[in-house]
Amino acid sequence: MSLLMDNQFGELPVDKTVDTKFFLESVAYLPPFFDCLGSKVLVPIKSDISGNITKIRSVYDKDPAKYATLQQIVESEKEAYGTEWPKVGATLALMWLKRGLRFIQILLQSLADGEKDENNPNLIRVNITKAYDQALKKYHGWLVQKIFKAALLAAPYKSDFIKALSKGQEVREEDCMASVRQFLINYTATVDAIYEMYTTLNAELDYSV
Repeated sequence: MSLLMDNQFGELPVDKTVDTKFFLESVAYLPPFFDCLGSKVLVPIKSDISGNITKIRSVYDKDPAKYATLQQIVESEKEAYGTEWPKVGATLALMWLKRGLRFIQILLQSLADGEKDENNPNLIRVNITKAYDQALKKYHGWLVQKIFKAALLAAPYKSDFIKALSKGQEVREEDCMASVRQFLINYTATVDAIYEMYTTLNAELDYSV
């Protein structure tokens, strides 16, 4: 399970603040995850995640001490941008990034929970559809939804997905899912903390693209 286990997220402190430096280092390894899903139609999600990571890093690099946590970045931009906020800067980039991270989380959790199509148990279409519907669909207009529906139909076999996650190694499904569950502990806590922050600061936007 090298792709995930080699780059695990750290445990959050009690106050659930997310260290910007460590967060950026961890998420930098996630875009290749979408290569494991096979379909080139999912490339926009991968590109969106990469682009938003770059935008957040560019803000952090301007003043690492001032922007030591993601919360400090969002709160600073709220004060700096006034009425333009939150549809601006790293705040907007993190808003979209967390949705991509939630997509990954729901997909992996669904697989780890053993959810499957009983008629086609070696397909992960059910899992990807659940992740898309819950994490991204509401933020996509009709045309984008149609494009992603085509991508979901081209989802890979579970066995191929597991092999890709394991960097080509043959790994037993139960061993792979055990690694997924371990990875999800701190990963899910981090994603949840970011969502909670956006709710607390009233930074969430519901517009679609």
